[in-house]
Amino acid sequence: MKKGGGRGLFVGLCVIPTAILFTLFMVVPTLEVFYYSFFGGFNKFNIVNKEFVGFQNYIDLFTKPSIAPKFIGTFQNTILLIVLVTIVTFGFALVYAGILSREKIKGQNFFRIIFYIPNILSVVVISSIFFNVIYDADIGILTSFTNLLGLTVKWKSGNEIVIFSLAIAMVWQAIGYYMVMYMSSMAAISESIYESANLEGAGRIRVFFQITIPLVWTNIRTTLTFFIISTINLSYLFVRAMYGTRAPQSTWVLLYYMYEQTTDYGLAMAIGVITFLFSFLLAGLVNAVTKREVLEV
Repeated sequence: MKKGGGRGLFVGLCVIPTAILFTLFMVVPTLEVFYYSFFGGFNKFNIVNKEFVGFQNYIDLFTKPSIAPKFIGTFQNTILLIVLVTIVTFGFALVYAGILSREKIKGQNFFRIIFYIPNILSVVVISSIFFNVIYDADIGILTSFTNLLGLTVKWKSGNEIVIFSLAIAMVWQAIGYYMVMYMSSMAAISESIYESANLEGAGRIRVFFQITIPLVWTNIRTTLTFFIISTINLSYLFVRAMYGTRAPQSTWVLLYYMYEQTTDYGLAMAIGVITFLFSFLLAGLVNAVTKREVLEV
């Protein structure tokens, strides 16, 4: 009994400090966001004199003419980035991981390092590279390329294209990290499985989709959920790093619009609650859609 009690005390001493910090800096602020979303008439200069408005902030986000179009637009931009960035990132990450894991290519380690470098760079550095070197209207690499093709593309300011400019930067930043993760999973697949498939006459593409992907599906499913949620946060960071406080409205995402509500904190908190619930709903939906029987070797 004494031995068991000592073990429980040790575990408790290790867990309690973390639980306290998690409660203070995660649970309490989250509950406060929900609480303040039901109030209006206050901001950073006037926090005390707030007025209870119930669900009015949420109603305004979807119905008020001066707010609803902006909110719905930012919501659409967020969903577009989640879908586009996720599909492209995971598609390229899986293909690159499969090539570098299975094919005999000279300088494999060099390519692994090159692909992974963007992940160790900060969002500010990546944004500066794309904004000042790639998208610049005068000396930008991508701009020069499109000019050679006879196309005039305003990568930084064109209302129809800037959201895709953000997507390109986000994809470039994320591919290497997930490629390395999938390479580690693919390395655990027994070589005998691939040898058996080759004897049966299966081609590379068929092997990739019918053997490699199913055997690393658990890893794909887990990383997919985390990536979708993190994209909501990263989209704000990229918009803020690239444009600062003067971002064109066509680039606004949920969190950016939330931080723009400097005169109405209640409305900002309502946007935060919707973002929070949307993240968890999306994560649950992805888990349900991607659920399948786990294959083991």
